[in-house]
Amino acid sequence: MTRKQYFSSGLKDGMPICFGYFAVSFAFGIQAAGIGLSVFEASVLSALNVTSAGQFAALAIIASGASLIELAFTQLIINLRYFLMSCALSQKLSPSLPLGHRLGIAYGMTDEIFAVSQREPLSPFYSYGLIAVAIPGWVLGTALGAAAGNILPAVLTNALGIAIYGMFIAIILPPAKENRVVAGVVVLSMVLSALFTYLPVLCNISSGFRIIIITLITAGGAALLFPIPDEPAEPEKEMPHES
Repeated sequence: MTRKQYFSSGLKDGMPICFGYFAVSFAFGIQAAGIGLSVFEASVLSALNVTSAGQFAALAIIASGASLIELAFTQLIINLRYFLMSCALSQKLSPSLPLGHRLGIAYGMTDEIFAVSQREPLSPFYSYGLIAVAIPGWVLGTALGAAAGNILPAVLTNALGIAIYGMFIAIILPPAKENRVVAGVVVLSMVLSALFTYLPVLCNISSGFRIIIITLITAGGAALLFPIPDEPAEPEKEMPHES
């Protein structure tokens, strides 16, 4: 395939991601406007981060007036999975691929783009096609959501803001039904979140460090107590002997 064909294929595969991003980022834009961010500020935040969970957590931290260090550590913990995704995709790239292309692919690394990039060899132009259609959908949804948040009545914007929670529920319910460990982690996270919200001493901890502590306890505990067994290595195929 040529570069143009790879790029066109990426554009095609990225369209469903674009529509999904638009819906979720619209809710983010509404919440961003709710804490006082302008349309431009919210759009730049989305364009530079491209991470739904990280950005929603950032809004709570920004609204609370927490420090930049707390904000940075929270983003590091929440977005740590992208390091693993990048390492996995790097195995599908040509060893001779220049650093500039690798950085370009890394910019658009999201859960959804990672999911549709499982092809080998992976062309950077396929990734650019995905990014070229998916990321604008994310930024445009943010901009329109922020604009709507400044115009629509508070009752309506609050109702639209609930959409993000519906997305999170849709994400966690299917794996929780199939895996008791995942279900346990979800329930434990909810319990810990409630304790950090209502207990006298714990409620004084800022929202950013709450996220960090709860994530480390639940994810770290699950990884320690219920490790995923390594997949058995495939037997090496014997090369035919030359006659």
